[in-house]
Amino acid sequence: MFQRKQVNSFTCIGTCSEFQGDLHVDGNLRVDGIVHGTVEVRGDMEVSATGLIEGAEIRVRNLLVHGVIKSRVVAEGKLTLSRTARLEGDVVARALDIEPGAFYLGYIETREVKPLPGAGVVPELTASKEKTKMP
Repeated sequence: MFQRKQVNSFTCIGTCSEFQGDLHVDGNLRVDGIVHGTVEVRGDMEVSATGLIEGAEIRVRNLLVHGVIKSRVVAEGKLTLSRTARLEGDVVARALDIEPGAFYLGYIETREVKPLPGAGVVPELTASKEKTKMP
């Protein structure tokens, strides 16, 4: 009788808020406060300059970081670290954008390896051939 409309929801953890535990969000999430725990977001997430996330793992579609994250990050799409961002943890993402000034410590793995544009057969340099020849 009643049908539930699909709404693209938005959740915000305010500046003076602190959350402890596993957080699951169906829509988008903005963190201005502090989160301690695993975070799973089916949409996009932004961590503002006042935001801090500490936990085992963050799973998200796209992530924009201005604040601090101390966690493993798995992004289906793009991870963007602004100049004020600090990320300590391993990352698995399809795309990565790090602005000058951002701090990152960890291991990065991209999911899809695409060849560089125009990359085909790499020509062999003649100078390196000559060095390998024995007299």
